[in-house]
Amino acid sequence: MTKDELNGEVFSGVCAKADAAARAQSDLAQADTQVKNALLHAIADALDAGASTIAAANGQDMQAAAARGMDAGKLDRLRFDEPRIAASAEGVRHVASLPDPVGEIERGYTLENGLRLNQVHVPIGVIGMIYEARPNVTVDVASLCLKSGNAAILRGGHDAERTNAATMAVIHDALAANGFDPSLIDTVDEYGREGATAMMEARGHIDVLIPRGGAGLIQAVVRNSKVPVIETGAGNVHIYVDHSGDLDKAIPIIINAKTQRVGVCNAAEKLLVHRDVAERFLPAAAKALADKGVELHADERAFAIIEAAGIPSLAMKHATDQDWDTEYLALTMGVKVVDSLDEAIDSINMHSTGHTESIISEDYSAIETFAKRIDSAVVMVNASTRFTDGGVFGFGAELGISTQKMHARGPMGLKEMTTTKWIGYGTGQVRA
Repeated sequence: MTKDELNGEVFSGVCAKADAAARAQSDLAQADTQVKNALLHAIADALDAGASTIAAANGQDMQAAAARGMDAGKLDRLRFDEPRIAASAEGVRHVASLPDPVGEIERGYTLENGLRLNQVHVPIGVIGMIYEARPNVTVDVASLCLKSGNAAILRGGHDAERTNAATMAVIHDALAANGFDPSLIDTVDEYGREGATAMMEARGHIDVLIPRGGAGLIQAVVRNSKVPVIETGAGNVHIYVDHSGDLDKAIPIIINAKTQRVGVCNAAEKLLVHRDVAERFLPAAAKALADKGVELHADERAFAIIEAAGIPSLAMKHATDQDWDTEYLALTMGVKVVDSLDEAIDSINMHSTGHTESIISEDYSAIETFAKRIDSAVVMVNASTRFTDGGVFGFGAELGISTQKMHARGPMGLKEMTTTKWIGYGTGQVRA
């Protein structure tokens, strides 16, 4: 959809919100760390106080989504009950405790003529977020943006409309009560999908746009946005079990990575197993996955090995070419036998979305080769892919997990929400 085909009132409304956010951000950028931290603590307290109201709104969203047939994985993402609200409030407090990246000097040096140069971290400006059925993102983005001196324009999606509205009301009240313009964190949910399209057209009003959701949403924004985009989230995530791997260690890792939360981007979707351990390992792994209700989509060799084990509760299909590129976000896992470490790496790099990959190995050389050659944002060694998370990494929260190589890669915390500028300090020098 082009700008001319947009609803003019919607486009004007979105641009007006973004411009108001930019004006408010200019004031926020002058606030010191102590003031920003006090604001974050006030928001966390307000979330705790308003938890029952937000949870009630979320209950309505959950009921409506279930009636529309939303699957279990997406319903889990949509859930924002009182325990999760409390966890989000603690995340806000953790963000307040972190170092402020604004003003941090990335590098500095003095030229021969005496001009002193510093490269300094500064806020990006107005950050746009388009996301689906993830109400916790509203809180995460607000806390990270405010601490890093940015404003935010949000489109949270129809499925979480009531939850997001209740959460935004709490955040706006806290901003106003602490002397800040509520325009700092605003939403275009009132405009529906047209609001999201207008955000993609709002170049010059929104500085960067970040989609967070399924592959369809992300690619639609990447293809159509005129605003610069940071690509996040889609997770066709792999675990490779090497011939040297500790097989007893491998199964709990795989079960955790696949089944702890199936609807998240760091859940494992593919299992690759070296041929030297496949006959020993696959029956046990398949039994453990079957006990958790996971359906396997197996290549020919894996299918034959697992079928011969006669696992009564197992659901299994022959994998198709499409399977290797699919992010299931469900209790489904692709399984493949590979002949070598090189084949595993090549397969992963061909089919991965660049999110997270894990190797189960006790061979230092294999681990080093895997870590160096895998072209993804995060590599885990003998650990679950579920660790790829801004909160787990110590960021308090995350804006998303960038799967591209610029401007950021991996979980995006406070520092990733800044850019830099150069400041030159002279004593009257001129260039000869």
